[in-house]
Amino acid sequence: MGKKKISAIIACYKDEQAIPYMYLRLKKVFKQLSVEHEIIFVNDGSPDNTEEVLEALVKKDAAVIAITHSRNFSSQMAFTSGMDIATGDCVVFLDGDLQDPPEMIAKFYTKWLEGFDVVYGVRVKREAPLLMQWAYKGFYRVFNKISYIHIPLDAGDFSLIDKKVYSELKRLPERDRFLRGLRAWLGFKQVGVPYIRPERKFGVTTNNLIKNFQWATKGIFSFSYIPLQIMTFTSLAVFLLSLFGIVYQIALSLFFPESTPDGVSTIIVLVLFIGSIQLLGISILGEYIAKIFEEVKQRPKYIVKNVLRKKVSYSLDKETV
Repeated sequence: MGKKKISAIIACYKDEQAIPYMYLRLKKVFKQLSVEHEIIFVNDGSPDNTEEVLEALVKKDAAVIAITHSRNFSSQMAFTSGMDIATGDCVVFLDGDLQDPPEMIAKFYTKWLEGFDVVYGVRVKREAPLLMQWAYKGFYRVFNKISYIHIPLDAGDFSLIDKKVYSELKRLPERDRFLRGLRAWLGFKQVGVPYIRPERKFGVTTNNLIKNFQWATKGIFSFSYIPLQIMTFTSLAVFLLSLFGIVYQIALSLFFPESTPDGVSTIIVLVLFIGSIQLLGISILGEYIAKIFEEVKQRPKYIVKNVLRKKVSYSLDKETV
């Protein structure tokens, strides 16, 4: 058997300063492992000078491939874009901000050689504000409890995936992708490797409270029917409560007419309560309908502006799904 080949796929957005360091650290790891490799940087519509930085790396090293998207399509689409042209025996997903330490690839690789098809990083600690640490940990535990598949705790996109697994991942037709969930859904032999996730070294994080909330709801509505089931049980509970209230009010007016409440305050409270339940139910249905709407439009997952290889540069009119 010849040398194994690893395809590193790096999702880049506002990472112009970090990219050269990512490249050097990856090259060092691959040299230590003595493997063939390709480094696929995906510029996901970054507004900085990422494209120029990648062009310089491509001219320097034939192992580097640079994909530039026509706009920002999200990190999930960046990884998908890289997978579509990857030729390695396995792929490794990394964020371009260096929060996924390239040195961990050596541990992932060892586990892969032991026979594991998917090796993912488990964040035992992240260098972030305490409140954010609790929020992330809380989300993963809630997500795992309500999902219809087992979702590994504290595991992000940072992972090594065997070719037979990422080939299946490419075949999945979904547009609104949550890769860590799809990775778990595919099955195969998987294992986690603990690591400490450092803070972003350059620039300012692109995450905020709204984006994190959108990310959480994306995962939950992609891999759980619990919100719908909660609304079913809530509707039943409200119905029974209303039925009890009707019987109580009739009995009170018949046997204790002087105790029957005057005015409309009781009605107002009941209307507001039931109305809020209805709005919550409609919003949950809306989330699922929005996901259906996104899928049935059948738009491309991403659009490639250009692909750069050493001495090769060509443009694509549209992405190949």
